[in-house]
Amino acid sequence: MTAKVIPLIDQRAASRVPVIPTHRPVPGGTLADTRGRRLRDLRISVTDRCNFRCTYCMPKSVFERDYRFLPRTELLSFEEITRIARLFAAHGVEKIRLTGGEPLLRKNLEVLIEMLAALKTHNGKPLDLTLTTNASLLSKKAQAFKAAGLQRVTASLDSLDEAVFRAMNDVDFPVADVLKGIDAAHDAGFAPIKINMVVKKGVNDQDIVAMARRFKGSGHIVRFIEFMDVGSTNGWRMNDVVPSAEIVRMISAEMPLIEAEPNYTGEVAERWAYADGSGEIGVISSVTQAFCATCTRARLSTDGKLYTCLFAQSGRDLRALMRSGKSDEQMAGAIGLIWNQREDRYSEIRTAATVRTKKIEMSYIGG
Repeated sequence: MTAKVIPLIDQRAASRVPVIPTHRPVPGGTLADTRGRRLRDLRISVTDRCNFRCTYCMPKSVFERDYRFLPRTELLSFEEITRIARLFAAHGVEKIRLTGGEPLLRKNLEVLIEMLAALKTHNGKPLDLTLTTNASLLSKKAQAFKAAGLQRVTASLDSLDEAVFRAMNDVDFPVADVLKGIDAAHDAGFAPIKINMVVKKGVNDQDIVAMARRFKGSGHIVRFIEFMDVGSTNGWRMNDVVPSAEIVRMISAEMPLIEAEPNYTGEVAERWAYADGSGEIGVISSVTQAFCATCTRARLSTDGKLYTCLFAQSGRDLRALMRSGKSDEQMAGAIGLIWNQREDRYSEIRTAATVRTKKIEMSYIGG
């Protein structure tokens, strides 16, 4: 019998309105948290909806037909997103990634991209503006996104095997249409395109080498991601994790790999280059090799909650501040205070606690 997981708390409501500090220094691009980690990356969810029901992310057992997604009035408007992004850029954010749900379900997303592309970093450079998508609608939008100023695209593809992929997305979506979206992004001028594969033992790990082989020499970069626990909805177990070290060994046995230097401090994916110079892959060790110590990322939810950790269960309500009429100075002060107080190291705690029960482990999640 398949277990049905029902969240006891709607995490969208588990938030607090940030405090406005009395002393509000002018943002100078050097904001650091309690462990000295600089703020550099902001993930922005533009919608909580998705047209897939991937078993490791939005399983049908939880996100059923009667699941209540956010009404339009609770979503941040494009103007609100852009305002918050501008304040984060002043604090030192250099990279913005648009996510979801599936971000292409947000109507007129190219308009938001154009608004964000006009922003500058604290030192006057263009923001690194990128997007993660399941690529199901990308063939229709790639050219418009490029024209609007999007710089990079990451597509999700968990298997090239038709039966496996359709089972994992759980809406019977074909591999060919994802590949069509990737090709359209390439034709629009996006390069390199990154392709994310979430690896789950006994489900799609037999397809790891085939995925690497398919895109070797294409200019695209496949990134293999260890299956991780996203909240409490996907039935995560340590036994389902294929360690990234094993992934590298599997690929290198057929196509020799050489470890490559990171592009920048805090880069999540470990880079491995093909020994024959035909490209590279990446592995994201979200479970076995925690990267909290160098994490520079914050995330903004669809309804305006600021989270300082990917695994945080509660956020700070920036939307409430904006809609109550707070000034940019007050908003920037609140953002600065939130990051200054950040001390999340959940992934490292989790890795050390894998022998404990899931219930005990989840109690370590920080906000």
